[in-house]
Amino acid sequence: MNLAHNLERSTFFFPDRPAVRQDGMELTFRQLNEQANKIAAGLCRMGVKPGDFIGLCTPNSAEWISFYFGVLKTGAVAVTLSGMLTGDELALLVNHSKPRFIYIDPSKLGTLESLRASSGIEKIICPGGDLTVSELMDKESGTFPTVDRDRRATAAILYTGGTTGIPKGVMLPHEYISTAAYLVANFERNKETDRALCFMPFNHVFGQIHIMNGTIFSAGCVEVLPAFDLDKILEALESGRITKFYAVPTIYIRLLSLKDLEKKLGNLRYSFSAAASLAGEVVKQWKERTGLTIAESYGMTEGMPVTYNHYYRHVVGSVGQAVHGMEVQIRDKHGNQVAEGQEGEICVRGPNVMEGYLNNPEATQAAFWEGGWYRSGDIGIFDSAGYLYIVDRLKDMIITGGENVYPREVEEVLYTFSAVEECAVIGVPDREWGERVMACIVTKEGCDLVPEEVKTFLKTRLSGFKVPKDYISVKDLPKSATGKILKRQLREKFVK
Repeated sequence: MNLAHNLERSTFFFPDRPAVRQDGMELTFRQLNEQANKIAAGLCRMGVKPGDFIGLCTPNSAEWISFYFGVLKTGAVAVTLSGMLTGDELALLVNHSKPRFIYIDPSKLGTLESLRASSGIEKIICPGGDLTVSELMDKESGTFPTVDRDRRATAAILYTGGTTGIPKGVMLPHEYISTAAYLVANFERNKETDRALCFMPFNHVFGQIHIMNGTIFSAGCVEVLPAFDLDKILEALESGRITKFYAVPTIYIRLLSLKDLEKKLGNLRYSFSAAASLAGEVVKQWKERTGLTIAESYGMTEGMPVTYNHYYRHVVGSVGQAVHGMEVQIRDKHGNQVAEGQEGEICVRGPNVMEGYLNNPEATQAAFWEGGWYRSGDIGIFDSAGYLYIVDRLKDMIITGGENVYPREVEEVLYTFSAVEECAVIGVPDREWGERVMACIVTKEGCDLVPEEVKTFLKTRLSGFKVPKDYISVKDLPKSATGKILKRQLREKFVK
């Protein structure tokens, strides 16, 4: 098995269809596959062997996709790093993963040169480095015999966002990514005529596996943007080229603030949200404004997709039912499965689950219950129809006066208050209550935050202990590169 066979299969059936588009330039599947073959041949000529680590650390681009599949074709492992890493962050991850070769953005050349001795880097691939991608492909033919790998051999290593501490390198097998790509294509009813807009970073599971690999699997076209750019996103949508749109909740919230939104979407047929829980009020408003449902699934870097909220019988507020081949259980803190309707930790098992964390056997062991059940760290509950509901993250639960408060429940209600554009609820230390509930709120344009009005509103909809005691007006909320609200940073800011 080799994940690169998905690209080759789409090339076989649709060689002349567009595979990637960027800045008006398109590559057909034949051209993309030939570029990947040349890169693979060039890497092998320089001594790359199956199982070697090859780093990728650049913004999204068509060349990134060619390089990624070139690495996979050799049987090597793609270590995908964020193009936004600072020098210290990059040094930490490069010294941890120790790639033989690394493909980087030229702006990071100085940092990488200083890491050669400590990390064992042999070749830096970028303009000004040891060679460029063009030079790597030079004189190579457009054919290459893809190396077969064991289905559980690692294809890619993705680093977790590090919102709770030092990032961990998640080892994803060929079987994991191939299965995930198939499931995405199946549940989203992908077609070869689809064009998916991708501005989510390719180092992240959402951009790399869900959007890019899911689209390549089904022979659609990936329209690439290096990063979020609202003007370019709207231009692409209004052009009528884009049929599938992927974003995170904060971007949907921002789009809903635009006038005549429904006229700006062109031929969009599908919209999807990931990376963080989406408030039901946002789903409702998007449907009312555009006529489209925002689909959701549930998953994480260590395993995805776990569930999908379907085209049919879509249930707002749920993340859907378990996908084919994936087992999902709700367990208590002792690892015992709980009864239907009871909440507990979501645990999953299936082919699209990681092998473990790179060079971290202790974290790997702690992440699994006996029998290969991955512990998600999320609190969930099943209804009688098998629909899963995410209650909150275990680490985000607030205990105030001995009562459990799940921030997401409070946030869902806050989003229905007219002045609230975006919000995050956190727990802060309190001498009397242990923790008290705090709401950090971004107000809509032209609106002011009046705490007593918000508190009065919440008291009619929530139990008293769940109603925040503090209301903080902020201009924006700290977010990761993928749009997740960084509650750890909020707590650090407001805890003295």
